[in-house]
Amino acid sequence: MSAYAGMSVYFVVPDAIDDPDRVSGGNVYDQRVREGLRSSGWSVQMLPIAEGGGSPAERTLSLLPHGALVLIDGLIAVRESGALAAHSSRLRIVVLAHMVAGLPFDAIADAPHLAASVDREREALQAAKRIIATSGWTRSQLISRGLAAPHDVVVAYPGTDPAEVTVASRSGGRLLCVGVVAPHKGQDLLLRALARLTDIDEWTCTLVGSLDAAPGFVDELTHIIRRNHLSTRATFAGVLAGRSLESAYSRADLVVVPSREESFGMVAAEALARGIPVVAARVGGISEAMPSTMAGILVPPEDPWAFEVVLRQWWASAARRTELKAAAVEAREAARPWSATIAVIASTLTEVALRATAVSA
Repeated sequence: MSAYAGMSVYFVVPDAIDDPDRVSGGNVYDQRVREGLRSSGWSVQMLPIAEGGGSPAERTLSLLPHGALVLIDGLIAVRESGALAAHSSRLRIVVLAHMVAGLPFDAIADAPHLAASVDREREALQAAKRIIATSGWTRSQLISRGLAAPHDVVVAYPGTDPAEVTVASRSGGRLLCVGVVAPHKGQDLLLRALARLTDIDEWTCTLVGSLDAAPGFVDELTHIIRRNHLSTRATFAGVLAGRSLESAYSRADLVVVPSREESFGMVAAEALARGIPVVAARVGGISEAMPSTMAGILVPPEDPWAFEVVLRQWWASAARRTELKAAAVEAREAARPWSATIAVIASTLTEVALRATAVSA
């Protein structure tokens, strides 16, 4: 019998968690937590919360029994921090912090909005018994900004599934960029670099991710592509998941992560799990997703020229490509399994449940 048999938790998540058109790292993480906890013997009751007016989280939390153990996605926690504060003495709340609110590309980058985001985040985290961060960088940001005490924050890194090693092409020309098409993911930086690499033959770049989050940004990227005659080389694939996403990875020689923000970098971890080298901007927790410094290249953020230089070097040297590929294949051995993620989360939830029970006894 599982050590967690009989344990119960309410999991408050965005209602888009299973929407195939709204795939995100946060949703994938929440899905794996749900599945992993259930496989470990937990009773997990999902409570999806829709975006919109009113306070749906307040209504949902008010219906839960006194003393209920609640794991809540940080996106909802920050958005409805008042609801958490109102129920903090009645419920045992654990916040799952995928990111840090109030960063420069957080929704609307103006000072009043950023200040309000930080205030809501502080209120939400103060209502929690424990905080689970998805990277050491996120944990350090929460602590350094005075949003949480060090002893209240644990790290449960995203895991990866075992995957087959991909086969590299001779030219190394197949680039893959995965992420919602939006300013914080930096696809414009990559396209500006590629616009200066048209003298090199045989490369293509597939941009995978939702096109609905920032339509104006998509228009900007489309303009860059057309202006630089990249229409046959840089293409939008839209949202891919399951076998379609696996197929995209299987065809990639190099995964590029040009993000302006990245709390962890699940795409980089997924690439290395398949033995695919990575070029990424040195932002946030991206280095934690790339434990092998030989399997990828980190470049300064907001720097199309740096991406251009690295890509030009990549295509100029078959020996260099072979070296990076070998290092990426070796890095697969250090991949974190999802079972390790679930173990940290289950242990944290159990600690909160037992501590609250001891206090009330």
